[in-house]
Amino acid sequence: MNPADLPRAVVRAVRCAVADGELAAGAGVPERVVVERTRPGGVGDYATPVAFQVAKSAGCAPQAVAQVLARRLAQEPGIEQVEVTGPGFLCFVLPAPTAPGVISRGIVDDIVIRDVRGGAALLSPADTADADASRGPRERVVHACVLRLLRTQGIQSTQGIQGVQGIQGVHDEIGPLTVAPVAKRDGDVLARYGRDAASWAMLAVPAGQTPAFSEALLLQSEASEFFRVRYAHARAHALVRNADELGFHPEAGDVDAPALLRALADHALVLEAAAHHRAPERLVRQLVDVADALLDFQYRVLPKGDEKPSAAHRARLALAEAAGTVLAGGLALLGIDAPTRL
Repeated sequence: MNPADLPRAVVRAVRCAVADGELAAGAGVPERVVVERTRPGGVGDYATPVAFQVAKSAGCAPQAVAQVLARRLAQEPGIEQVEVTGPGFLCFVLPAPTAPGVISRGIVDDIVIRDVRGGAALLSPADTADADASRGPRERVVHACVLRLLRTQGIQSTQGIQGVQGIQGVHDEIGPLTVAPVAKRDGDVLARYGRDAASWAMLAVPAGQTPAFSEALLLQSEASEFFRVRYAHARAHALVRNADELGFHPEAGDVDAPALLRALADHALVLEAAAHHRAPERLVRQLVDVADALLDFQYRVLPKGDEKPSAAHRARLALAEAAGTVLAGGLALLGIDAPTRL
């Protein structure tokens, strides 16, 4: 099971528990649940607070709901372990992406099928006009990005994002979005740093915090996270071009690249959590993780010396191309260009 499959498995477990009478007939089955990677020191690989969503309508405590769901989810193929922690959090352990029997090509195929490159098209002209009206520069950038993130989850905005009443399908607990403005001392950051670098800084911290701007945003070196993400995207394209010159092309297969596979496998969950919490900074951190893993992995992709291209090289190239696709889509969702050459 890929991490992206976990939310559907959880929803299915709730539905079946209600149908089989393990949860009250009136218990609400959520249309979607948020599953996130656990924080360092936490239990398992991933966790969800779904039991808290269901408990009130089920007429019992979240802990009891979580125990019912844990028993069901422990039987799901591809879930190694389910544990209930605290007052009712469900925590999961999944096999490592490169563990025996886990097909890493499934992660690549899932990225290709979802085609996350289309983020820029998710913002309509009407939304752009609304975002530009009587708002400061950071408020415009953050609001536009959140709208695009909501669209990735099939959530349509009817009245902008001033409050939850105008958003179809967003849970009440999300609340309105408050955006801290750019500090006065920073002046016109768009003119000083350029639209893309300024947008990166504005989105890299939670909306309620004041962003920091420095000359590091303009560095063309791996000391800059902004540069690393765009450079990693360009490297993915360069690898495909170089492979084409050598006469071979991407072909999904098993690859021993745990860091990159883990980052890519988490991408769909990060998008869902970033939309749910209205937190573009989560996507920013995810893109940095993908970029760093790809930059470490890139040296294994192409044949060296007299080495002939093999199935392993084709599989590594497919993984690098998938990482480039994720980086392109993520940058588009942030409203930032993704150059193919740097």
